[in-house]
This record gives sequence, C-alpha cells and structure tokens, in this order.
Amino acid sequence: MNAPGISAPLKESNSRGGAPHKPEGSILLPQRVLEPIERISEVLFGLIMVLTITCSFSVAEADRKNIRAMLLGALGCNLAWGIIDGFMYLMACFSSHGQSISKVRALRKSRTPEDAHRIIGEALPPLVMSVLSYAELESIRQKLMGLPQPPEGPKLAREDWLGALAVFLLVSLSTFPVVMPFILVSDVRLALRVSNGIALLMLFGTGYAFGRYAGHRPLRTGFSMVLIGTCLVAITMAFGG
Repeated sequence: MNAPGISAPLKESNSRGGAPHKPEGSILLPQRVLEPIERISEVLFGLIMVLTITCSFSVAEADRKNIRAMLLGALGCNLAWGIIDGFMYLMACFSSHGQSISKVRALRKSRTPEDAHRIIGEALPPLVMSVLSYAELESIRQKLMGLPQPPEGPKLAREDWLGALAVFLLVSLSTFPVVMPFILVSDVRLALRVSNGIALLMLFGTGYAFGRYAGHRPLRTGFSMVLIGTCLVAITMAFGG
C-alpha cells in the first residue's frame, strides 16, 4: 500500500475548506486509488484463494451438486477475503495518516533545523534524501512550517474508501474467470482443464505486470510467477487451506 507520507495530514487539514492548499507555482498530481503493485498483489491473492478450491476438486466424483458446492465455496471464500482485505487496507491507511500527523507535529516542535531535517529525511525515500543539500532541506522545512495546522487526529479520506473498495473488487472478481468454465462447459474434465489454463494465464499476466513495474525481465518474471503461484497453492492446500 502506498503510504500517504508527510503531506497527508496537510491535505486532510484543508479538506474541510474545499480545495487543498496549493503553493504558488506547484502542480497537484492526481492520486491513484491503488498503486500497480497493490493491484497485482490483490489479483494474485484472489487467484491463489480460488485455486486452492478448484485444484482440490475431484473430477472422478463430480456431479452437479458437487460442482455447485465448489462454485459457491470459491465465490464465498473470495468475497469474504475481499471484505477482510479491504478492512485491513483501511486500518493501514488510518495508521499511516496518524503517523504522518505525528511527523508534522514533531517537525513543528523541533528545536533546531537539523532535527527538522532528520524528520523530513525519515519521510522521504532514501534515494531522494541522498541528493538533497542542506539548503534544499531547509527550503522544504520552511515551506512545511508555513502550511496550515494539521488535524487533531487521523481520519479516513475518500481515497481510502475507494482503495478499500478496489481491494474488495480485485480479490472478488479474480474468482470469476477461473470458475466460469464450470458454468459454461458441461464436460467437467474439460471445464477443469480450461479453468486451470485460465488460471495459469492470469498468473503469468500478474508476473509479467510485476516484472514491468519492477523493471526486471517481464517474460521471465511472468513464468516465474506461474511456478511460484503453483507452489503457493500447493503449500496452502497441504496445510488445509
């Protein structure tokens, strides 16, 4: 999940009055509901959950009643985990907002510029911090000190609720491509093969997307994700998941 950072409470403090504070000459970039890695992770999680059910399905003992029970189990499992994962996402957002407010308050109470620079450095990526000079850090400190007072406590923003909804939908909807063959194909054995093929393609797709995002050989990462996903499913099934 993408942490709001030190500017999050400053944004919240302006939400009551409409548009957020925008320093002269600055550009406010649109925020993503979920970062690419978060989307990939949620789809992968949903895939693993549904595969633990479809892969334990016995074709030899299959009848319409068993298929219906399997479909309901797969859909119910991912719906439940989608709700749980969305709630955990909201908890993480709430905690991150609270930590950001604490950093801003600590910044305002800092006795020396060096103490303030240390707080700013903790909120910035190490690579960015490594290229900032003393004068640049001091400029950032002065601009932060001139912004409105942060809110008294953390609260969930509209983007947080949208992110939780996105998490729920990604985990839940990733079930349907895998279970649809059992609804559309009458031959259970063929349906299972088609379902497994779709799951493998989706695993490859998540790995390919992850490889592109991480800048590491998308094709190789895609095939690696198929192997890793298969192992994760096997481990989950072995432990009764």
